[in-house]
Amino acid sequence: MKYRTLNDLDVRGRRVLVREDLNVPLRQAQDGTSAIADYTRVDAAIPTLRALLERGARVIVVSHLGRPDGAPNPKYSLRPVAAALAERLHVDVPFVEESVGPKAQAAAGALTDGSIVLLENVRFHKEEEANDPAFAKQLASLADLYVNDAFGTAHRAHASTEGVAHFLPNAAGLLMEAELAALARLTAHPQRPYVCVIGGAKVKDKVGVFTYLMKIVDEFCVGGGMANTFLAARGTDVGRSLRDDDLGPAKQILDLAAHHDITLHLPFDAVVSSSFDADDRAHAVGIEDVGDAMILDIGPKTAEAYADVIRKAKTIVFNGPMGVYEKAAYQNGTHVVGGAIADATRHGATSVVGGGDAAASAHMLGFADAMTHVSTGGGATLEFLEGRTLPGVAALQH
Repeated sequence: MKYRTLNDLDVRGRRVLVREDLNVPLRQAQDGTSAIADYTRVDAAIPTLRALLERGARVIVVSHLGRPDGAPNPKYSLRPVAAALAERLHVDVPFVEESVGPKAQAAAGALTDGSIVLLENVRFHKEEEANDPAFAKQLASLADLYVNDAFGTAHRAHASTEGVAHFLPNAAGLLMEAELAALARLTAHPQRPYVCVIGGAKVKDKVGVFTYLMKIVDEFCVGGGMANTFLAARGTDVGRSLRDDDLGPAKQILDLAAHHDITLHLPFDAVVSSSFDADDRAHAVGIEDVGDAMILDIGPKTAEAYADVIRKAKTIVFNGPMGVYEKAAYQNGTHVVGGAIADATRHGATSVVGGGDAAASAHMLGFADAMTHVSTGGGATLEFLEGRTLPGVAALQH
């Protein structure tokens, strides 16, 4: 992939429209206002914004938050994010109550070198998700240059993520650049052995990932609800465990693994309980002895076997937890696997954590900081690992 970076742009004195992913989770504060519950996406945006400000750019930040369905909704206002950016950048970050229109034009025109404004939620306009060319042109009219730093939305062909790039000289931000470089290491000449640790609820959600990575991965270690589906497809009774109703995709992937001579490791023991909420009844059993119970984590013997595979790897992608990691009774599988990835990384392996639940579990269980890279993308990371073109990236290529 060839695209411009910040080093390819002369930004001093220029108005730069920066698309960030500031889609932060909000909670209701005691005074009735919205407060940010998790600052991960804010912190991820800071390096690019700081670099632009230090180089004398006039920065106009645009982002979405939530799903306001194309109409203004105070519940999804980006106003709380302005204060968070100001605190981390140590500069004033004025908030503009619109993303296009007279107020936005005036705010952009009033900027001086090394100053910044944050525009209101771009999804308050239905034209954003429709990638309306006229709306993209309106956004572009605010600036001289465009920087896309929002990898988490790069799989969306929206006006602010794809359309604007056709109207302004453009480049990838530092986060976008880091994400693409890290993920490229998983698909372009990876070091071997190459292991994919994959979990999540459903096989059908990750058929594309399996199919694409089957061409380059040496071994898969499978956990989560999807492991139950594979076990069922292989004829194992998984009791009342979460699994796909349609076993066809799992059978196809098992056949594909056999065709490519790829090892697809499945659990041979599991942590089960009588119900999702009966944590006090959690216990380990052999995979043939699940009976009428629910599988809620890979078993301790499986976790150690997976860890042995992982520690020998030179390239590792972690794309989903091994069980219901949010509950202490079912954290062991993900914790042991995460520790093994950390060990391998300390011994020179490249490890990338996919976005979504994989990243959330890595942060919660304390092994995120030991990884080579933790992706900020959910759907974008998934689509990249499926080998699909990301519109937000393709628009930057030259």
